[in-house]
Amino acid sequence: MATLISNLPERYIQNDLRPSLVGLSRTQLMDMLARVGVPEKQRKMRANQLFHWIYHKGVTSFGAMSNIARELRDKLDEAFQIARPEIVAEQKSNDGTMKWLLRLAPDERGQRHEIETVYIPEADRGTLCISSQVGCTLTCTFCHTGTQTLVRNLTAEEIVGQIMLARDRIKDWPEDLAANPAPPSSGRYITNVVLMGMGEPLYNFDHVKQAMELASDGEGLSLSKRRITLSTSGVVPEIARAGDEIGTMLAISLHATTDEIRNTLVPLNKKYPLAELLQACRTYPGLSNARRITFEYVMLKGINDSPADAKRLVKLLAGIPAKINLIPFNPWPGTAYECSDWETIETFAEIVNKAGYASPVRTPRGRDIMAACGQLKSESQRLRAKDRGALPGDAAANP
Repeated sequence: MATLISNLPERYIQNDLRPSLVGLSRTQLMDMLARVGVPEKQRKMRANQLFHWIYHKGVTSFGAMSNIARELRDKLDEAFQIARPEIVAEQKSNDGTMKWLLRLAPDERGQRHEIETVYIPEADRGTLCISSQVGCTLTCTFCHTGTQTLVRNLTAEEIVGQIMLARDRIKDWPEDLAANPAPPSSGRYITNVVLMGMGEPLYNFDHVKQAMELASDGEGLSLSKRRITLSTSGVVPEIARAGDEIGTMLAISLHATTDEIRNTLVPLNKKYPLAELLQACRTYPGLSNARRITFEYVMLKGINDSPADAKRLVKLLAGIPAKINLIPFNPWPGTAYECSDWETIETFAEIVNKAGYASPVRTPRGRDIMAACGQLKSESQRLRAKDRGALPGDAAANP
């Protein structure tokens, strides 16, 4: 039975208006240190110390930074905070999946918006699904998030803060694990991060890039880029750039084998049709059998699930090192779609497997708390960009 967890620690009730140091690079931390009067010759060393405490140790207060002088800690505490998003609700599914509804700090217009983050535990790994936008730029018709109008991009702080908050709640920081008598077989609870939550990551390129640099820094959150997957609906002009500048694994939200069907399911296809999208995949930097692209394919009854669709899919992906994730459709209130029958999914998977592609059928997780793929949607106020004016970081928010 799903449970709603309450009685959260005080630090997750976010009313503090001091600027946060979370989301900042070492260079940016040096700039913050200059604000509190740290001499220039000390800033690099102090920035490295802050970086280590914030991203590697996961501390939530300056008082815990034992190798920094008390006087400086007091100055930092007066001027800054080490923020996490505020937890509005924390739910745990009967299958162990956890979902957080998170409220963000006020933007410069005083608005506080909400996002969702999901943790999926498995025997040998734990996957954290994070969001990159409040709402979504796109209007994919099978996706619940797509019914929530884009409000704004998330900042690097808000993106990386989801990982840090999850580590807090799951107790996945190094010192937590040292005290845990029975850690997972992988040694960590969060082994994989996927940008598959709310939003289109490639329409928030700069903030996603900085957040993933912090996530993959060996002296910080220390996640391998091969354990981070960026999922896009097909923003073709940014795909090669993502490979060059972000360097994570790539997933394509495909879902159809003809432009006619994909135009309906993923309207972005009208701008970047299948031929252009697949060509961008074939030339993705670093693509190899060891760095395959994952193609996500939601199974919709009577829409895209025929044997002919499976055969077309194999032809479309010919020559691309790929894995195909078949995703049983997860229903949400008001949807007109149904999940394909299990026999139909098995037939589809068999055709793809015989063609030499790994095509696992993703087991639905967290359905009872609306945490499964395609079900995320916050109750955030739905302000359109044209109604609120541009905010920092929103230059690429609309295609």
